[in-house]
Amino acid sequence: MCHAYLKAKNYRLNTYTYIGIINRKEVMSKRELFWVASAKKDLKMMPDDVQDIFGFALYQAQLGQKHIQAKPMKGFSSANVLEVIENSEGNTYRAVYTVRYKNAVYVLHCLQKKSSSGIATPKPDMRIIHERLRSAELHSMGVQ
Repeated sequence: MCHAYLKAKNYRLNTYTYIGIINRKEVMSKRELFWVASAKKDLKMMPDDVQDIFGFALYQAQLGQKHIQAKPMKGFSSANVLEVIENSEGNTYRAVYTVRYKNAVYVLHCLQKKSSSGIATPKPDMRIIHERLRSAELHSMGVQ
């Protein structure tokens, strides 16, 4: 769940913290969430169930946790770039984000896999992810 979603559902957050499902201290110390380029718009175009899963995965990343479906993305030298893959309505969707920076989570790319064969991320999408990772790095240093 992204920050805006939590604000909209603040009554749930208060209820969950009251009954102990969510620790208020964790929520107060969560990382800021940044959307790079069209990542948020792309996520909003996906089915609601996919948005819910990706949103929860990003929320967990903000808390310094790892969603059960999150795994390091191949093609990067460290486990700081993660992807969540979800199938819905016969389609495969991916959300790619980085937890490389101490105080922020950057959502790099949200995509629907269109290839009919293979599980690898298409090269044009990998290029986009690498470019957006560079943009995230510049933003984290205060350059952008």
